[in-house]
Order: sequence, then structure tokens, then C-alpha cells
Amino acid sequence: MRQAHAMTNTSNDTTALILIDMQQGMAAATSPRNNPEAEARIAELLTAWRERGQPVVHVRHLSRTPGSPFWPGQAGAEFQALLAPLPSEHVVDKHVTDAFAHTGLERWLHQRGIRRLVFVGVSTNMSVEATVRSAGCLGFDCQVVADACYCFDRPDLDGRPRNAEDLHRVALANLQGEYGQVCQSTELL
Repeated sequence: MRQAHAMTNTSNDTTALILIDMQQGMAAATSPRNNPEAEARIAELLTAWRERGQPVVHVRHLSRTPGSPFWPGQAGAEFQALLAPLPSEHVVDKHVTDAFAHTGLERWLHQRGIRRLVFVGVSTNMSVEATVRSAGCLGFDCQVVADACYCFDRPDLDGRPRNAEDLHRVALANLQGEYGQVCQSTELL
């Protein structure tokens, strides 16, 4: 099992905050979800990263499916105002769940010598999990902030309803230890 290193923010330590899919379409979703305070925790972390002068990456899902709320040019594809990138912050557009797939994110991080990543966003069991798995496999030291991620209720393969909190916890368990470390926002603030 791969062991991720504890994250600290010393003057020689660059840690990027990766915000995944914090778009208006996610905020407008009507499916039941867990962790209603996730956006507030993300905003706190974003403020702290900006104050520390640490790099911030905003990942945006742009769908290739016409009619999707995440279709380019639709309001749903735009960032939530509270979590919108500053002009100096990097934006990655993705078309699949994994933010490393065909985006140049890995190269961007390597060019800046960034090896430590902190992940927040939505959905824990989809884009967050897919992206953290890739990051861990690529050798990055990863932390996933449990109280700054959330997901939606979803049926299992047999059609049985599964609640968002259970899906969230299972996705985090899938990541813990093998791909990174799961933490709470208070540990980073």
C-alpha cells in the first residue's frame, strides 16, 4: 500500500488546491446530496490558499452531450460565483470524470514542481475519486478533504437506492491509504 506523506505548508513546500466541478450546474442539481456545508468548507480552504500564495487549480467539466447543463456556453457550465477562479489561477477543462485525462494537468503541475495536491469538490464518488486515483498512480502526494466534498444519491447496479452519505464514505475509503490520505478541512486551516 502506498503511503502518502502528511501535508505541511513550509516555505519550501508547494501544495496545490484542486477544486473539482464547482459549477452552477452542480449547485442547481435537485438530487438529494450529503454534506450541505461542503461549499463553505471549500470557500474557507480557497481563501486560505490564496492568502498563503499557494497554487489553485479549478477543474471544470464541459460535457460533450448536447442538452447537458454542463454543455459549453450553458449557465450550468459556469463556475459558482463564490468559488470562481481569479485571473491568476489555473483552469482545467475536462470532458470525462478524470481531470488528468487529456487535459495537460499533469504537465502543468510538473512544470511548476508541484508534487502535493489537496482535492475538494464534487462528486466524491465520480470526478473526485477518478482524479485522485490518477494523481496517486502518477506519484503525487494527495489529500482529499472529506468535509469539502459531496455526492448525490444514486441507485446501485440492481436499482436499489443508495444514499449520498454512504456513497461518499465508500469513495473516501477507496482512496484512503492507496491513493492518498483523507482529512478534514480543520487539519489544513
